[in-house]
Amino acid sequence: MYRSRLTEKLRESLSAVVPIIVIVLLLSVTIAPIPNSILLSFLFGGVLLIIGMMFFSLGAELAMEPMGQHVGGRLTKTRKLWLILLAGFLLGVLITVSEPDLQVLANQVQSIPNSVLILSVAGGVGLFLVLALLRMLLSVRLRTMLLIFYIMVFALAYFAPPDFLAVAFDSGGVTTGPMTVPFIMAFGIGISAIRSDGKAADDSFGLISLCSVGPIIAVMILSLIFRPDGAGYEAAVMPDAANSVEMARDFLGVFPTYFREIAVALLPITGFFLIFQIFLLRLGRQTLMRIGVGLLYTYVGLVLFLTGVNAGFMPAGTYLGQTLAGLKFRWIIVPLGMLIGFFIVKAEPAVYVLMRQVEELTSGAVSGKTLQRSLSIGVAISVGLAMTRVLTGISILWLVIPGYAIALGLTFVVPDMFTGIAFDSGGVASGPMTATFLLPFATGACLAVGGNVVTDAFGVVAMVAMTPLITIQLLGVMYRLRSRTAAPVYETIEEKLDWLDDYEIINL
Repeated sequence: MYRSRLTEKLRESLSAVVPIIVIVLLLSVTIAPIPNSILLSFLFGGVLLIIGMMFFSLGAELAMEPMGQHVGGRLTKTRKLWLILLAGFLLGVLITVSEPDLQVLANQVQSIPNSVLILSVAGGVGLFLVLALLRMLLSVRLRTMLLIFYIMVFALAYFAPPDFLAVAFDSGGVTTGPMTVPFIMAFGIGISAIRSDGKAADDSFGLISLCSVGPIIAVMILSLIFRPDGAGYEAAVMPDAANSVEMARDFLGVFPTYFREIAVALLPITGFFLIFQIFLLRLGRQTLMRIGVGLLYTYVGLVLFLTGVNAGFMPAGTYLGQTLAGLKFRWIIVPLGMLIGFFIVKAEPAVYVLMRQVEELTSGAVSGKTLQRSLSIGVAISVGLAMTRVLTGISILWLVIPGYAIALGLTFVVPDMFTGIAFDSGGVASGPMTATFLLPFATGACLAVGGNVVTDAFGVVAMVAMTPLITIQLLGVMYRLRSRTAAPVYETIEEKLDWLDDYEIINL
């Protein structure tokens, strides 16, 4: 039944992951030799990543998105604001605790207990999801809330310990990963049904962007209260298998860990959905079976994906960064990092969820391929900036303050739809591939140049989350400029669609 769809997802996975594998292989046989054990683990991890992405992408379509839409849609029918907000807070906390990317970051920050960091970040996501729902229900412009909260972020940054600035900004990116994005975006679409005006669909974007701000503020406040001595980190463990059989045994030994972790991650959100099913939803057997199959695909996909990236890609990223930055012409790490960044965003599972949601909500007015291309350009720029920080040691504030100033300034000249898509895309782009390959890549390079890993290497996730805000809004500027010569400028999706089918200005 799902064979043709799995084949389609396999093609997507191959097109996303193969370019990264080719780049690493070319570097390994030219300027950055990699030990056989690390290279072999990288290739093993690549195979698992491809298969994992295939299963996860289909699982998200069959389970995570329908679950979010059913819960959100049913809550709107109750017309009880307190219930909607309470459910939003609980969902934000539960799904963040389940987020694998956050576990990866917490494991690398040793000065704060994992549970303290994770619960603080989860509380920030839950609170800001409530604020995002209130914005949607009360028709508050996303631009207004983003301006207010980012002013708060940079005010807190003035008082926060320098060692925690990069970690705080990174935490905002890792919370919006493969677990969070499909469910929260679908939940927002369901909640938007409570409004009948023409801008409800536009306002369904923006939940991810606001949920990304909450963790930044939460970690900065935590650093003021907790006052740790420094934000230490834990480096990736390098594989030392002598042959492929030993490597296979190493991977098999890691599998049980991720079987448990993903089971624990999926249980809270599955339990939440089952409670809704028993008391409010009462969906039919066929729908429940479809969701059950989707959850199974999601589980298998995430286990394979995270095993591949953690056991295979993380060591390779660390070693590759260390090797390239140790060359006499270490500046080459900037263009090579940009090249890797351009392709690596295509391997983020949540990116495909966002692409599909954007195409559906805009009825194809904004194409998924154009969105992905803009994301790739943005991530390439951000990795280049992150590698420049590694080589120079400049503070992350010198980049994020002007970057967010430009991004927030663009909100005044682009349609609201593009603002929501852009700020959601920033959170989506900084997923598990960033946390398990680009961050180790930056830490390895930082160790090679003798820099401070905590202040100079951490922050790459934040950079990846920032630049798409600018590139996608610039796409919106192009849209607005071109639309003035083709048709009047409209503010809602419904008004645009009457003429967008005949004038494909977005499909560049």
